[in-house]
Amino acid sequence: MNPFERAGVAPVINAAGKLTALGGTAQAQEVAHAQAAAAMAHVDLAELRRAAGERIARATGAEAASVTSGAAAGIAIAVAAILTGGDRARVRRVPDLDGPREVLIQRGHDIDFGAEVTQMIRLGGGRPRVFGSAERVTEQDLEQALSADTAALVYVQSHHCAQEGRLPLPALLGRGAPVLVDAAAELDLRRWIAAGADLVTYSGGKAIGGPTCGFVAGSRVLLEACEAQQHGIGRAMKVGKEQIMGLLAALDVMTGDGPEAEVLQALHEGLATSAPATIVADRAGRPIRRVALDLSPPRARALVQFLHEGAPSIRTRNHEVPAGRVLFDPRELKGNQVPAIVARVRQFFDRQPP
Repeated sequence: MNPFERAGVAPVINAAGKLTALGGTAQAQEVAHAQAAAAMAHVDLAELRRAAGERIARATGAEAASVTSGAAAGIAIAVAAILTGGDRARVRRVPDLDGPREVLIQRGHDIDFGAEVTQMIRLGGGRPRVFGSAERVTEQDLEQALSADTAALVYVQSHHCAQEGRLPLPALLGRGAPVLVDAAAELDLRRWIAAGADLVTYSGGKAIGGPTCGFVAGSRVLLEACEAQQHGIGRAMKVGKEQIMGLLAALDVMTGDGPEAEVLQALHEGLATSAPATIVADRAGRPIRRVALDLSPPRARALVQFLHEGAPSIRTRNHEVPAGRVLFDPRELKGNQVPAIVARVRQFFDRQPP
């Protein structure tokens, strides 16, 4: 029995990928077992946080790291760290701070990922300032936005973002203020630190394959200030010993290739019997491949609804449905779920031939 059926919740086949709305990731046994073992024991949590930070720092190539309750919490905590420097009196006043507080973010990176990045900045005491236009962002736009009130800059790497016509990370570096990268769902844990970012925030429950948590990695001085937020807003975002141990286990088993190659191939071959199917690369540049069905927008919407409303409900990746593309992400699928997806897609096209 699916464990959620006990709570009266219908099971879901996740062909959408590692999405928060579907619970992030289905964990490897090693990750689940690490959490179960941690749940039955006691530990000095401050000592565990320190040890976890050292392990994460090694994995990312950063000077230091701090565990958070997720990438979004990491944005708020990192902004607060930049603005307070770990000063205990200022930590306790977040978000009501004085002094330079503007946090610059380019238009197209001010995304809503289920909540808004700009709200996370405000939670940390920052005052977001969006620069540039929807069409493009130029270095001149950045120069005009910079001022004596600039405290930090935020760069977002996400499939939610507009990437074309945006400034690359190097254009934001060396501007006299720390740069925070939101790399929530990224697979490459070392890229952004190596590129010069001062702080990077990741989700532990997406590409890493861990529980619902995350971390910030980067400059040792700023990470000490991040840890100081455990006596401020970080207290409302605290992470349990179970999540920390699950995250460390996930880092231990994480690989660059992933186990989904066979599932991807079987899914592609099966769906191709019903409609033209292609294997496509991730638009955000991550080493992720998915199966795409390119249809008219109305048929794409109809297919998504048909799969969603069935039993079990099959969830697809729908960011490109307005353009007629339905994506099937293999990363969270088990091999025995592929026939069910193929059969349901075939049923749809039998009723509504291409």
